[in-house]
Amino acid sequence: MIKKTAILFVSLCLLFTVCGPAIAPVSAQGQNQIAVSNSTIQVDYPNSLTFSCHIQNNTNITDIRLEYQVEQMSFAQVTSEAQVTFNPSTSVNASFELNMQQYGQIPPGVNIDYWWKVKDTAGNTMQTTPTQYMVYDNNHTWSTLTQGKINVYWYGQNKAFGSAVMTEAQNALKTIAGNTGAAPNKTVNISVYTSDQDYQSSVLGVPEWSGGEEVSQYNAIYVILQPDEMSAELSAIDHELTHVIVNQIIYNPYNSIPFWLNEGLAVHIQFYGVDLSSQFTSPLSTAISDDNLISVRSLSDPFSAYADQANLSYAESVSIVAYLINQYGTTKMSQLLDTFQQGSTYDGALQTVYGFNMDGLFTQWKAWLAAGKGNYLIH
Repeated sequence: MIKKTAILFVSLCLLFTVCGPAIAPVSAQGQNQIAVSNSTIQVDYPNSLTFSCHIQNNTNITDIRLEYQVEQMSFAQVTSEAQVTFNPSTSVNASFELNMQQYGQIPPGVNIDYWWKVKDTAGNTMQTTPTQYMVYDNNHTWSTLTQGKINVYWYGQNKAFGSAVMTEAQNALKTIAGNTGAAPNKTVNISVYTSDQDYQSSVLGVPEWSGGEEVSQYNAIYVILQPDEMSAELSAIDHELTHVIVNQIIYNPYNSIPFWLNEGLAVHIQFYGVDLSSQFTSPLSTAISDDNLISVRSLSDPFSAYADQANLSYAESVSIVAYLINQYGTTKMSQLLDTFQQGSTYDGALQTVYGFNMDGLFTQWKAWLAAGKGNYLIH
């Protein structure tokens, strides 16, 4: 539950104060003259972040290392170290490029703490005080809206646009909580792009048909919302937000949750209170009439790359989730997620909470469908 709700519209000036190049203060260790100045980060989003500084000393500098920590979901705080290549000298312009196409893309709104470690020929060492930098997409001029644990970033549209996105996200949080008992325990950053071209050029590795993507590792969401089609596209936020929050709730070092539960919950929240689209109802109806449903056990693995099979997988998954919630209640669904958080196996979690495994679930769900109780309105 979010205990305090406050809405803040951050001006462009403040945004670039936060996101602009950072100057790292210096904390020297030992009696030496090593001095670090002009410590900055230059962003070329989504390709790279370039860390640079100037180092001055009274004897040759022999070793320069950049250490940094990226804010993300992790069971241990990971510090990365990069050794800078340079020629020993008393005056060095040092730099290191973090190639995000190799490292992995870091979404906007994620903080990086970084510092420099320097050693000279006399064996003197020093380390700068850690500096925090917030990653941003420098291809656009962003506005920001914050409410509770949700940050919304958008560009090129007025405040009403951002407010509509925030309202959708807050309503989704209520629906997620009502159906699963889950609420965000970490801040989620939602970056909104207003065209396919902007989205494709700023989000690495997404297919052409993608309309949004969640990066649960960083508690982040990218989404396309074209102003002229906004009302039809807003529900994508519900879908991706469900993925991020469920991942926060079940996060553990031992196991994840099955694909049918992950995607089923996301579609369930996305279409909550409305009829499913024919994209899902048609293949499900056909599979029921042909007695050709995919087993729950098979749906535990990644879905097919073929569109017809993928649509059926999504349709079955949301129907299975609707069955569990409608027949056994939201308290049981909350208990299921809690059980997965403890690292339970797929069969083990179902057995603990419901008293049957995935095969038993498949049998009961098919009987529910055969009895005509599985209508396509999610509620």
